[in-house]
Amino acid sequence: MSGLRYVYAVCRPFEAPLQAELTGVAGNPPKLLRHGDLVAVVSAVPEGDFAEEPLRRHLEDLDWLSDTARAHEKVIAALTTVTSPLPLRLATVFRDDSGVRTMMEDEGERLHTALERIAGRVEWGVKVYVDPEKSAPQSPAAEPKAKPATGRDYLRRKRAEHERQETTWERAENFARRLHEHLSRHAQATRLHPPQNPVLSRAPGRNVLNAAYLVDRSHSEEFVELVDRTKDEEPGLRVELTGPWAAYSFSSLDDYGQRAAEGEYDQGARGAYEGEDRR
Repeated sequence: MSGLRYVYAVCRPFEAPLQAELTGVAGNPPKLLRHGDLVAVVSAVPEGDFAEEPLRRHLEDLDWLSDTARAHEKVIAALTTVTSPLPLRLATVFRDDSGVRTMMEDEGERLHTALERIAGRVEWGVKVYVDPEKSAPQSPAAEPKAKPATGRDYLRRKRAEHERQETTWERAENFARRLHEHLSRHAQATRLHPPQNPVLSRAPGRNVLNAAYLVDRSHSEEFVELVDRTKDEEPGLRVELTGPWAAYSFSSLDDYGQRAAEGEYDQGARGAYEGEDRR
C-alpha cells in the first residue's frame, strides 16, 4: 500500500468483515493494521493532498473538507455496526505503517483504557431547542396589537415582552436540566457540549441543551423510548435525538493531540483523538 496512512480509528480485534464495497478518504478502501491486541483502521492517501503543506491548504477549503469528512464518517459508521471503535479526529495522517504502529505502541495504555470505557457502548446525542414565538400561548381570536398610544405604553409593552421571554428561557432551562439529570441516570457517562450556534447549525430556535450520552448497546432501545416520551412534554420546546454514533464525545486521550502537534511522533502524525461536538 503506497502513499501516506490516513487513520480513522483504533479498535480491538474483531471478526466481522467490513462492507466489501466500502471506500474511505480519497476513494480508497480501509484496511486493518494490527499491532499486538490493537487494530488501526487505515487507508492510503496521496501525499499531494495529505502532506503537511497541501493538507494545511485543503483545511481552508470547505468543499474539500466536507467531502473528506463525509468519507471519514462513512468508515466510522461502518465500523460502529461491527465493533466499538475509538474514532480519531479528521485528517490524522502518518507517513507509513511503521508510524501507525509506533503510535499504538507508545499510546497503548491509554488506548486500552479508552477502548475499555466505550466497549459495547454507543453515543446518543440529545438537543433541546426553544422557539419563543411558538412557546407563547396564543389565543385563536387574538387581534393584531394596536400601536402604542404613548411612550409609556411602548415601554410597558417592551417590559412585558422581556418578562415573557425571560419566563420562556427559565422554563426551557429548567426542562433541559431535568431531562439531562433523568437521562444521565440511564447512561454510563455524559458530556455537556456548548450550545450550537444557529448560524452554523441552521437549526431553528435557540439551543438550550446539547448533550451526549454513552449508553450500552443493550439498553439503547430503552434510552430512545425515554427521550421519545419527553418530546411533547413542554409546548414550544423541541427535543431532538441523534445516533447511535461511535463514541466521539468519550474518546479524548488527554494531551495526545498536543504531543503530536509538537512533533513528538516523528512519523508525521497530524490530528488528534476526537472529543468535540460533531453533530
